[in-house]
Amino acid sequence: MSELSDAFGVSGVTIRADLEALERRGIVRRVRGGATGGYGLRERPFEEVRTHAAEQKARIAKAALRDVEPGMTLMLDVGTTTAAIGYELLKRDDLHDLTVVTSGLTIAIALEPALDRITVVLTGGTLRRLQHSLVPPLAETVLDRVRADVAFVGCNGVDGVAGVTNINLPETEVKRRMIAASGRTVVVADSSKLGVAHLGLVAQIGSIDTLITDTDTRQEQLDELRENGCGRIVEA
Repeated sequence: MSELSDAFGVSGVTIRADLEALERRGIVRRVRGGATGGYGLRERPFEEVRTHAAEQKARIAKAALRDVEPGMTLMLDVGTTTAAIGYELLKRDDLHDLTVVTSGLTIAIALEPALDRITVVLTGGTLRRLQHSLVPPLAETVLDRVRADVAFVGCNGVDGVAGVTNINLPETEVKRRMIAASGRTVVVADSSKLGVAHLGLVAQIGSIDTLITDTDTRQEQLDELRENGCGRIVEA
């Protein structure tokens, strides 16, 4: 970091802000003391993404369950942040008689040890390799027949103007169906996804009830989201 400051004649604070901006655009990946080549716009496999911002995702997962009560029905979207919610559910013995509807095979398998207190319903559909997700055709059948209290939705981007977006269209459609079948929508996204827009529109910012992110989010990003109608924002 100090080498970059010296090379460009700017402060460390400026360098950190610039690197954060480049990371959000997929140009670089921040590492301890600097940055490496970026992720680009390609979709990365679940296993590759799982370790990115793992601590932030764990905090987001804990915050997501604060409003969950026994007896509720949850939509749990595919993704590493929503998977963190699944792992957190395993630790919460106080949460019983839950029903979890999910399109993620990884999440369903993770919840198997808790089947005595959590009913797990898979959406069905066609298996998609990168995220181990179930997508159309036929993923809509279950979602058209159930109603949930809350949908926990992951994404690849959250932007005040572009809305909540996803990098691929098949999973985008499932996310939209989950939102339509739920009484409340909670988007879970670590701070690297804020200010980012991708191909598939999941939801407009004004239709989100709650956004849960981490404390690395910049104030101007939060201000823009609020100005565009985002509901409650929780920094975990």
